[in-house]
Amino acid sequence: MTSSAEQPIGFLDLPRQQKVIADNLRVRLDRVMEHCRFVMGPEVQELEERLAAYVGAAACVGVSSGTDAIQVVLMAEGIGPGDAVFLPAFTYTATAEVPLVLGATPVFVDVDPHTFQIDPASLRQRIAHVRAQGRLRPRAIIGVDLFGQPAPWPELRAIATAEEMFLMADCAQSFGASLSGRRLGREATATTLSFFPSKPLGAYGDAGAILTDDPERAELYRSLRSHGEGKTRYEVLRTGMNARLDTIQAAVLLAKMDVLDLDLARRRDIARVYDAGVAERVIPPARVPDSESAWAIYSVLTRGPEDRAALQQQMQARNVASAIYYPRPLHLQPAYQPHHDGVSLLVSEDLSNRILALPLHPQLARWDVARVVAAVCGHD
Repeated sequence: MTSSAEQPIGFLDLPRQQKVIADNLRVRLDRVMEHCRFVMGPEVQELEERLAAYVGAAACVGVSSGTDAIQVVLMAEGIGPGDAVFLPAFTYTATAEVPLVLGATPVFVDVDPHTFQIDPASLRQRIAHVRAQGRLRPRAIIGVDLFGQPAPWPELRAIATAEEMFLMADCAQSFGASLSGRRLGREATATTLSFFPSKPLGAYGDAGAILTDDPERAELYRSLRSHGEGKTRYEVLRTGMNARLDTIQAAVLLAKMDVLDLDLARRRDIARVYDAGVAERVIPPARVPDSESAWAIYSVLTRGPEDRAALQQQMQARNVASAIYYPRPLHLQPAYQPHHDGVSLLVSEDLSNRILALPLHPQLARWDVARVVAAVCGHD
């Protein structure tokens, strides 16, 4: 029989979380089963209102995934062929694939070597480079709140204003984080959210949302998520898509929102323990000044790829999970290389060789956290 000390420690423990919300979740799901409005039922509007109120946004539009949220926002701006969309090279593929789906070109930008967030200096250089080439129109900037921390929003807003470009926030990993005492969700003209199960606020399947303070854009997003509909189902005003939020996912998220602040507090407590505990072996993540992270992912830096491989093997021997976010920057991915202009993005390339994520979720007990620290540092 396996002892408790040998039980695997994974990145996510949905069964344990489900026990915490079981009663509320059952009530929520039973209500959906009673009214049977499985697409865009009343829970969707309730969730939209709660999400908007949580961050102080004027409007929220629920959609089927974080990726679809990005697509709806860029479609609303008419982003398409000949347009350049600037985004960090060190992030998940969804942020880059949507511009290509719409016929636009993603332009990859390097990131800060300590916080892993998009680098404003690199962004300025990349915009100037695209303007000098004259082949593409600089149209949009996507700032990504990576791993739970905020992007450098004051600088990004200043650049977007000076360059007359649309600014969007990809907050897929960072709902619940804050900057300068204000929760993320209103840093750009539109903010996209993902509720993939592994996120700090996660559904039991795909789900997403868009936050905005612009009522006209919110109305356009609602139309685009539902086949371009107007005031009635069979009034089609524009080419849209099927990106509606399932009612069951909204019900799950409503149950989880009741414990979100407790979950975020626990994530922050664990991050503080990791900061102090693993520093002898790896470099803990730097904090974005004047911010609170949602700690979707806690990624440390090793000395190099060989050191990282050795550390992963050491942790695996102790039944402690690890993961690499991200093993290859986007500009070096086979799907995106043909669209990249060949510029080296040295920080993103270096991070991909050294970064390693540790388990961090609210269901980790104190002894679990201690085991993770011991596994990283090689202690008994």
